[in-house]
Amino acid sequence: MESNIHNIDFVAAAEEEKLTRHDVMAHVHVFAQQCPRAAPIIHLGATSCFVGDNTDLIIIRDGLDLLLPRLASVMQNLTKFAEHYRSLPTLGFTHLQPAQLTTVGKRATLWLYDFLMDERALRRARDDLRFRGAKGTTGTQASFMQLFNDSAKVRTLDKKVAELCGFDKTYPVTGQTYSRKVDLEVVAALSSLGSTIHKMCSDLRLLANMKEIEEPFEKSQIGSSAMPYKRNPMRSERCCALARHLITLFSNAANTHAVQWFERTLDDSANKRLTLSEAFLSADAALMVLVNITQGLVVYPKVIEKRINQELPFMSAENLIMAMVKKGGDRQICHEKIRVLSQEAGTQVKQFGKDNDFLDRVRADPYFKPILGDLDGLLDPSTYIGRAAEQVSEFIEEEVQPVLDIYKEHLKNEKPVTLNI
Repeated sequence: MESNIHNIDFVAAAEEEKLTRHDVMAHVHVFAQQCPRAAPIIHLGATSCFVGDNTDLIIIRDGLDLLLPRLASVMQNLTKFAEHYRSLPTLGFTHLQPAQLTTVGKRATLWLYDFLMDERALRRARDDLRFRGAKGTTGTQASFMQLFNDSAKVRTLDKKVAELCGFDKTYPVTGQTYSRKVDLEVVAALSSLGSTIHKMCSDLRLLANMKEIEEPFEKSQIGSSAMPYKRNPMRSERCCALARHLITLFSNAANTHAVQWFERTLDDSANKRLTLSEAFLSADAALMVLVNITQGLVVYPKVIEKRINQELPFMSAENLIMAMVKKGGDRQICHEKIRVLSQEAGTQVKQFGKDNDFLDRVRADPYFKPILGDLDGLLDPSTYIGRAAEQVSEFIEEEVQPVLDIYKEHLKNEKPVTLNI
């Protein structure tokens, strides 16, 4: 058996499966032909799920070991981006309407924090994995008790099989299968990652529309076959497409677990083979694209500054009131003055498409003469971002870096990701 372990005759197994309609038994029969002396004991005491379920657990473990470092690469790229732009003011949005200022780096930490949660969930799912081991046809280990007639030896066999496959624990109880709740936990973590990817890439698509931030765009890249000037965010769109599919797979895993009757039914098999493989492949593809995106994000500070200048005059109202009160003004009178002037300026912007002239109106009103010399300082965008810059550095140092340190060997040897499609 050991000498033929890699001598797998897939053609013969496929022909055998046509006759037996059973994938595992097809391989058992072919393997028995290759190992005639071992034929009488091959698969003795085992069940198909001894082969299939244990194999799936190995694949899930190895799949998570591939995805986690790739996720760390995205996080490292975002960390560098956030730190670099930690102090660059940008217009914040709530309800997709202009709100108080934030910074480009602080916004990136919102994406980064979601990925931090995904890393924790995926690593936890990875660390929680156990092996099904040698549990028999309905999980009672009855067949192995018949072989050994010794409960301690059966437990030892279960443990040794797991250790040989790289697991230090087995699931303490199973039916014919390990609980499909395990698949649900893994797919839930992957689907949650999909929601993070979709959220971030949707933000990037909106920022591209506003011409503030763009994903990488190659010199010879064509954005549209009909409109040569277009710079479509196709990488982010691809991530959203993959992520949306990934998100939907959660319901498959949940429903498969829900309808497992007693010790197991077979309606999990075909669904499971699709759901698990598609979840891992979708996550892997999306993360590869996202590594490429985050390696080359392009920021346009002048566009960002222009948009701030369009909205900042209105946002300065509270600062103007505070300054006037310090100069002896009446808060209620000042509030009414600013309300009237801002409404007039808003009319010019909305009805006539003109620039925001609120500050010109303030300068022209004698009431505000006491603070005219202070206006430039009152309108400095950097005074409207609160602790955003400090929050970025604190978050990276205290929360992100300890996680990146887990993957330092991978990140040290990482190379740029080039997309060929």
